Amino acid sequence: MPRVAVSSSRRASSRAAAGSTSSNNNLKLTAPITENAVKKIWALIKQHNIEVVDLKFNDLPGLWQHFTIPISELDQNANKGIWVDGIGFDGSSIRGFQKIQESDMNLHLDTSTAIVDPVCEVPTLSVVCDIADPITKGPYTRDPRYIAKKAEHYLKKTGIATTSYWGPEAEFFIFDDVRFESSQNTSFYSVDSVEGEWNTGRDEKPNLGYKPRYKEGYFPVPPHDSQQDLRSEMILKMIRAGIQVEKQHHEVATAGQAEIDVRYTTLVKQADNMLLYKYIVKNVARKAGKVATFMPKPLFGDNGSGMHTHQSLFNGENNLFFDKNGYAGLSQIAKWYIGGLLKHAPTILAFAAPTTNSYKRLVPGYEAPVNLAYSARNRSAICRIPMYVEHPKSKRVEFRAPDPSCNPYLAFAACLMAGLDGIQNRIDPGKPIVNENIYEMSADKAPKQVPGSLSESLDALEQDHAFLLKGDVFTRDVIDVWLEYKRLEIDKIRLRPHPYEFYLYFDA
Repeated sequence: MPRVAVSSSRRASSRAAAGSTSSNNNLKLTAPITENAVKKIWALIKQHNIEVVDLKFNDLPGLWQHFTIPISELDQNANKGIWVDGIGFDGSSIRGFQKIQESDMNLHLDTSTAIVDPVCEVPTLSVVCDIADPITKGPYTRDPRYIAKKAEHYLKKTGIATTSYWGPEAEFFIFDDVRFESSQNTSFYSVDSVEGEWNTGRDEKPNLGYKPRYKEGYFPVPPHDSQQDLRSEMILKMIRAGIQVEKQHHEVATAGQAEIDVRYTTLVKQADNMLLYKYIVKNVARKAGKVATFMPKPLFGDNGSGMHTHQSLFNGENNLFFDKNGYAGLSQIAKWYIGGLLKHAPTILAFAAPTTNSYKRLVPGYEAPVNLAYSARNRSAICRIPMYVEHPKSKRVEFRAPDPSCNPYLAFAACLMAGLDGIQNRIDPGKPIVNENIYEMSADKAPKQVPGSLSESLDALEQDHAFLLKGDVFTRDVIDVWLEYKRLEIDKIRLRPHPYEFYLYFDA
């Protein structure tokens, strides 16, 4: 990763500069692989005539990385080879990881994630991996999956709850064409879709009409919705890959905005699911000659793509967020949890809305959750309490600020740590907003709003991160490198002329 000079308040420690192994000795890397686990892997290989194994892991910003090995590299004995030692890779070539003089890293297979790859034509076994230092043999602090594991471990250690459940609603666009360029003398982007309202007058030989108007894509049947079968193909692949899908539909925006909702599950499992979800969506679209993007705001003047994240805490089978006598069925613990989300929202957004483009979505209107308030049903509040059903196990908080450009391991972990801090310190979220459109409230009555830029969110992270360090869940080296990496992105945008500046200022 490139290095830049930073002020003393932002300078990474020597430990952070190279990453490290975690000091959390109570949590180990993936459990030792058993003979039974290896037998199950080989049964899967034989059943599906698997020819290669694809090893996937997550870089710090949030994209899957991978490499592939032949079946011959897998021993049938759990006490030999890759099962014990892992397999090496160059950590200096992965965003946010090691420097070149400390590049050697190891992947350790998590056999519980093994599936038949839903995308590859060559029969492929896909396995998600954890990352370790080959010298110390310990887990790597900058492995996002390990951070999420530590968050789950910390939750149990607090005694507050045994399990957290997560239900993200990721939105995305499916375009027919995308072009962009940024050089010293040129900067432009262009996206197109047969569904785009701007194409009602285009000669398409023939133009068949039925293009959803701006903000009217939610959700007419075909032929307005031209991507019904494509989304159905996506969810069927997800189901075959082990993701429980609840529904798919067209979303509000014109030009092919979509949403696929998945069943809630535990934190690490759901983060695994989200990377698999994006992998399937992108590749099914590409096979159909289209392109899917999870960029938060690719269109001006219409809705952006969010990832509203439902979350709850359970002790065994008992939902700690439910109280039939509370506002909207919420318990006091749930209110404190919301208090933590509201207090630390600017910091959370450094991970949950982690791009400069994210803040072109987080503006008033377009159902954007910019208001630091909570409310039943009200989509203008950042914390919404869904009221579809009254079953105790369904009571949850929907945190509406995240978007699908985030690394889900980091975003979910940050939300959980903020909520737990709210419970531990009994943070009062204040009164709920009842039956009011917050966008229409007067300035003196309206709640505070989320940061207006990635720079503001990163500043919040720099000032307010003690709650993330509890239980060694996030570490200083992770926070330091995240700040450094993301501020480089801001500079790359800040220093380039914007195409619209030519419209505004060329005749100056």
